[in-house]
Amino acid sequence: MAEPVALVALVLDIAIGWPAALYARIGHPVGGFARLIGYTEKNWNRTAWSFAKRRIAGVLALVLLLSVTIATALALVALARFALGPLAWLGLGLLAAPGLAVRSLYDHVVPCATALEAGDLPAARSRVGMIVGRDVASLDESGVASAGIESLAESLCDGVVAPLFWLLVAGVPGLWAYKAINTADSLIGHREDRWRAFGWAAARTDDLANLIPARLSGILLCLVGGGWRTMLRDAGNHASPNAGWPEAAMAGALDLRLAGPIAYDGVSVAKPYIGDGRADGTVAELRAALGIYRRVCVLLLVVVGGIAWAL
Repeated sequence: MAEPVALVALVLDIAIGWPAALYARIGHPVGGFARLIGYTEKNWNRTAWSFAKRRIAGVLALVLLLSVTIATALALVALARFALGPLAWLGLGLLAAPGLAVRSLYDHVVPCATALEAGDLPAARSRVGMIVGRDVASLDESGVASAGIESLAESLCDGVVAPLFWLLVAGVPGLWAYKAINTADSLIGHREDRWRAFGWAAARTDDLANLIPARLSGILLCLVGGGWRTMLRDAGNHASPNAGWPEAAMAGALDLRLAGPIAYDGVSVAKPYIGDGRADGTVAELRAALGIYRRVCVLLLVVVGGIAWAL
């Protein structure tokens, strides 16, 4: 049943996403993850504790988060199957759709390109600042375009391919377990002193959960846009064991040089470059990246739909 569920989820997400009116009324399920993670971080990540004790507390926090998430998902799946019977796959698709971010990611990147095309650099910085963690105040037009391209490539894995992969592998509970892990990593899986111990479990588990999806993301990007040589050569030029795969594939497809030195909270970080093409991204390349992204999403829709139809 996983294939038709995935198809329904993809179609719903592409068609309507998570409407702003719904978000304003009830928020998003990921917000629940964030509140639970915030509670445990506030109460269990105590500076007076040893590194080892804080690491154990972080493991327990992740176990708690996953236990609540999987138990809730299993209960909702059972309810959908009881209430809908043979049509349960429709209900399960509805439960899975909010875990995908096909439309959301696209809708967040497009305004960056639109603002750049209008010559409104402050608006472009503000828009790209909503999807990246780096400092954006000093970015020029090329910096904004490159940041948007990098985020689009990396988030293809986190927001589309990985949740879809875990939906196919482990059903609705698998998708939401992945989203919980990924949310925890984004909030506490950092190397700064405050989170290094407590966020260790979240970061390592996220690395494991994305191991296959990241490489699939890179392959999908290369299938529709090329860039095989750059992906295979430069995928390791990233601090993450996974993010470099889609980012290098996108750099190769666009013949760009991405990544390199950036600043976080005013601190410059020397990062290696990915790709050996043009150093300055433009709004034209950002639009081209969006086109590649659309083609990947169509390919996923066709593959999942074909499998669902065949089975």
